Amino acid sequence: MSLRWGILGCARISRRGLIPGIQASKTGRLVALASRNPATARAWCDEFKILKSHETYQGLLEDPEIDAVYIPLPNELPQAVGRRRGRGWEHVLCEKPLALNAVEAREMVEQCRSRGVLLMEAFMWRHQPRTLELRARVAASLLGELRLIRSSFSFPIEPGDWRLDPARGGGALWDVGCYGISTARFFAGAEPESVRARARFGPTGVDLTLTASLGFPNGVLASIDCSFEQPFRCVFELVGTRGVIDVPDAYLPPTKQKPIARLRTIGSASDSDAGTDLIKNLEFEMADQYEAMIDAFATSLAAGRLVEPAEDGLAQMKALDAIMAAARS
Repeated sequence: MSLRWGILGCARISRRGLIPGIQASKTGRLVALASRNPATARAWCDEFKILKSHETYQGLLEDPEIDAVYIPLPNELPQAVGRRRGRGWEHVLCEKPLALNAVEAREMVEQCRSRGVLLMEAFMWRHQPRTLELRARVAASLLGELRLIRSSFSFPIEPGDWRLDPARGGGALWDVGCYGISTARFFAGAEPESVRARARFGPTGVDLTLTASLGFPNGVLASIDCSFEQPFRCVFELVGTRGVIDVPDAYLPPTKQKPIARLRTIGSASDSDAGTDLIKNLEFEMADQYEAMIDAFATSLAAGRLVEPAEDGLAQMKALDAIMAAARS
């Protein structure tokens, strides 16, 4: 399957991830770019050898030569763009979070479903070979029984950053904490049934630092923290009854060397090394996670449904809503 892609907006994530990912993919071809700044769109098209630039988002959405669109717009815009759709109802890969709340996310899902359009949330980390192999190993009881998932994602931002604006869906949970929530749901293989959260809110009213504790029906617990006022951290940890896996650079794996994870297992009573921790580094295939996500999108489109590890944006948004409600209470 060959999909003709268009991108709405000249976001940093497009330059860093999606443009090279689409162009390197087996299933995609990037044919158009739109921006509210036409000069920027034309310059990017020249730089990346993209065939067409559109001066408006609507122009790209109505382009009959586009099969799928990637939406990297700020959090308040994806649903508004969906409401302005013209003749075309292209398949949609939407940057996280899918919307500002679960009500809006449900509306997006239902709009796309009623028109036979695939809607997928762009959690690229799920498509890393490391992510998929780790879940397979955990499912095969490498750690015994999974008991705890921990995730930390933080970095400092400057005053005036749009992510501090509550009207635009700002806040650490929506921007980086969502990765930890997705991680917990992915490895637990379920949706949380209990939620607790605390946050430090800034002058504009958005969460600057947040911690959340989740409980899943299968007994797995999760602890997530995120922040816009702490040094850069990007890790998750999987803890079982017989071992621990630490995953550095969890959501942004290195591109020039093999990604790793650190495994620590405990010898059983029947082992000669009973009670001794066995530590080793696990190495994983190098791959562009954005390229892998684009090809996974095509796989889901061919199946007519989201195929794992694709993210269900509505379920994710429900979890985010519950966490924010808990933090504000």
